[in-house]
Amino acid sequence: MNGLTPSRRILCALDTTDQQTAFDLAENLRDHVGGVKLGLEFFGACGPTGFDHVAQSGMPIFLDLKLHDIPNTVAKAISALMPLNPLIMTVHTSGGGAMMKAAAQAATEAAQNIPNGNINYVRPLIVGVTILTSMDESDLQDIGLRPPISAQVVRMARLAQVSGLDGVVCSPFEIAAIREACGPDFKLVVPGIRPVGSSRGDQKRTMTPREAIERGADYIVIGRPITEADDPIKAAQDIARELD
Repeated sequence: MNGLTPSRRILCALDTTDQQTAFDLAENLRDHVGGVKLGLEFFGACGPTGFDHVAQSGMPIFLDLKLHDIPNTVAKAISALMPLNPLIMTVHTSGGGAMMKAAAQAATEAAQNIPNGNINYVRPLIVGVTILTSMDESDLQDIGLRPPISAQVVRMARLAQVSGLDGVVCSPFEIAAIREACGPDFKLVVPGIRPVGSSRGDQKRTMTPREAIERGADYIVIGRPITEADDPIKAAQDIARELD
């Protein structure tokens, strides 16, 4: 495990196109979660400027762009994004071993070359997205992959590990199998987390925060149950209390 306290293992997904809303949530949640996630929705609307604005809250940021292209393009994208100093960045494991190796190598090389005027600068974790938590067995067949999902996810995780990635994004249902296949130091970032009583929304493979942590998740990603709560701070505190 990563040695983080329970609340530090929560990454709150800020699914908004408004950078001030994202900043306010990040600042208010700073003492109650371990970081925030900014994805395609936010980055498409606000770009690096918006990222920097949210980063001024002091909150670590998981930049979830799920890069998927030829190796050279992904490597250059990683290099271009590195000065933002994210905590985590994502690529799609379905891009293949060469693409993942290029991404990991680009992150390492860029980290060595960025002027380190900021003493807090660190190389981000590069993790591979496996099968989206909005998909189930029937969706897998639709895209030409053979079920079960768990077998596909473990195959992708092993490829990510040998390609030099730091970990993968997976649903809570695949945690145990990946741990067995890839060991305790391979980082698992787990979305599809829904506290008891929360709506599943568009997620199909979900689990509670405590269940995911007990199975071995390093980080759990939780969005709407926190951000759409009447009191986001209390919602985050309640989840951290459950993990304790």
